Amino acid sequence: VSFLRMNMSDLIFVNEAGDFVAGKHQELNKAAFAIHSTIHKARPDVIAAAHSHSIYGKTWSAMGRHLDPLTQDACIFYQDHGLFDDYTGVVGELSEGDRIGLALEDKKAVILQNHGLLTVGHSIEECVFWFVTMERTCQSQLLIEATGKEPIKIGHEVALRTRNYEVGFPLAGYFSFQPMWQDI
Repeated sequence: VSFLRMNMSDLIFVNEAGDFVAGKHQELNKAAFAIHSTIHKARPDVIAAAHSHSIYGKTWSAMGRHLDPLTQDACIFYQDHGLFDDYTGVVGELSEGDRIGLALEDKKAVILQNHGLLTVGHSIEECVFWFVTMERTCQSQLLIEATGKEPIKIGHEVALRTRNYEVGFPLAGYFSFQPMWQDI
C-alpha cells in the first residue's frame, strides 16, 4: 500500500517472534521486522522507530559520515546519532538488526550507511519529528557541501546546549511535530 493511501487499517500487529496477531494483511516485511523488533528489544524506552529510504537520507548515508553541527536543527543530532557502517544488502537476519541497535546505542537516530535513516522516540510524534528533521538536515548539509566552500560549524558547547536545552529533547520533538500533524 502506498504511504499516500495508507490507513490505520492497513497496519499489522505482530508479536516479538514475528507471528501475526491482528490486521487485515498477513504478510510480514521480514527486513522491517528484523530492524524494528530488535530496536524495540534493545531499547525498551522507545515507543516508536521510523525508517525510510528518503532521498536526502539515503544520499547522505552513502557518505558514511555523521552529520555536522552546521545549523540549529542539525544540533538536534549533535553527538546524538550513530553510524551503522556495515551494509550487507537487504536486512534479512535478526542479527543484523541487533548490530543496528548497537550502532544506535542510547541515541535518537542512526545513519544506516548506503541505506537510509532511522530515528526513535519516546512518542510517535517525537520520532516522526526527528525523522523529518534529520532528512531536512541531510538535505541542508548536502547543499552546503555542494557549494565547495568550507562550512562554519557551530562550536561544541553551543551545539550541546542547543541540543539539550533548546531543540533536541523529547518534549521539544513532541511539540515541534504538532504543526506537522495539523497539516496532515
